[in-house]
Amino acid sequence: MPALHDFATWEPLLTLLRAVHPDRTRPVVGSISRTGWSLPLSRQRPVGEAMAPVQRALVEAGSHEALFVADVSPGGQAVLHVFGTSPAVEYGLRNPSPGTLVLVEDAVPEPWRRLPDPMPGAVPAPSADPALLERTLRERLPDAVGATEEEIAATEERLGVALPEELKALYRATRVRPAGPDGSGDWEADFAELRAAESAVGCELSSLEDLFALDADRRPCPWQFAATEAVVTPPDSAVQGLVGSPGWIVFGSNGGDMFAVDLTPGPRGHLGQVILIDHEQSIGAEPYGESLTELILNGFESSGPTRRRERRSPAIARVGDHHDLADLESAAHPDLEVVRIFHHSGAPLSLAPIVGLPRVRTFTALPGTLADPLEITGLPGLEFLSLGPDEWRVLLDNGAVPRGLSAADVEARGNEHPVAVVSVVNDLLALWDRPPIPHTIVEGNLAPSDLPDS
Repeated sequence: MPALHDFATWEPLLTLLRAVHPDRTRPVVGSISRTGWSLPLSRQRPVGEAMAPVQRALVEAGSHEALFVADVSPGGQAVLHVFGTSPAVEYGLRNPSPGTLVLVEDAVPEPWRRLPDPMPGAVPAPSADPALLERTLRERLPDAVGATEEEIAATEERLGVALPEELKALYRATRVRPAGPDGSGDWEADFAELRAAESAVGCELSSLEDLFALDADRRPCPWQFAATEAVVTPPDSAVQGLVGSPGWIVFGSNGGDMFAVDLTPGPRGHLGQVILIDHEQSIGAEPYGESLTELILNGFESSGPTRRRERRSPAIARVGDHHDLADLESAAHPDLEVVRIFHHSGAPLSLAPIVGLPRVRTFTALPGTLADPLEITGLPGLEFLSLGPDEWRVLLDNGAVPRGLSAADVEARGNEHPVAVVSVVNDLLALWDRPPIPHTIVEGNLAPSDLPDS
């Protein structure tokens, strides 16, 4: 038997837990990784000692973490449930719920699949002047060595797009090489050249070889959050509300956020405009300057992102106390994509107002908020669904789990027994023939004479 499933491995920890919580009537739930733990214990030296055998067993088993549930009777009889990890569960284990279940391997939420809309009428801003830009940079950097036409053409071939004339002009004036062995080999000279170029341009500048397109793959986000986003581009927007685009060519940063030239602008944008991609946001970008020429001549610090006006999108409905909407009637809209039901003080909600809406792809509801979970079958386009264990059990028992799902969450409140929650999870994974969460029961006895004083 693997040491991880040996009662002796867990006995020191169970003994300590029983001593600290001698009158506890509910199971003790915790998680342990190779480097830490989440337990109802203070971080004192005995905790580390009691934890060490389990952590060694994790290493020996090739596992990174384990979730456990321990029921210990007053007489010392212990029943231990040990749960492993499944490659179908995103970001491992959470307490009291597992992570998101990825039912279709490699699937990503709809916003991460969205490509930019064509804007055939988009043109550069009137301030865009590649010749002026190149002359200005050559004056500021008289000793710089620019990129050759062959190097620029190779970059375009690598990226699969034609670079805007302003960006070509920038790199004709200063090629920019990374400092150290990837540059000329003269670290000090490369660093000085890089700093001079950044001073002349006004931001931290990438080398020509390091230009990249910020597509959606470069902006990963957990399913449970990504599925609740929506790509929305109002008709007066300069930037499309995308996760990423093959036309967002990143050329620099301010030390945290990225600057890109935008070859796929929004309805009111300019071809080649400069946008800022906020490192704290998972979707969208902000207009920063209408052209590279304008920014470099006037200084990056003189500009700034044009923050989008906050407005409630009909694509996303947040229903509940202290949220946007009080009921689902107010949420019903042909463009509705995401419905989230939070705690609300009224009676459980009927889904009748939104049944049949074709674009609803994400539905989340906290446990106990739905009048009839079977109404979910009236949402034919779901790809992500998050419900409480009881609601999921209703769907499972009635053969009503939507089979178009790509991912799902089981939202436990904390008072459900983890064994019941994992049972629901594994039943869902089985419908898609995905690897289950391993569940092993280990039993043993903590003799009263072995218990330390509390």
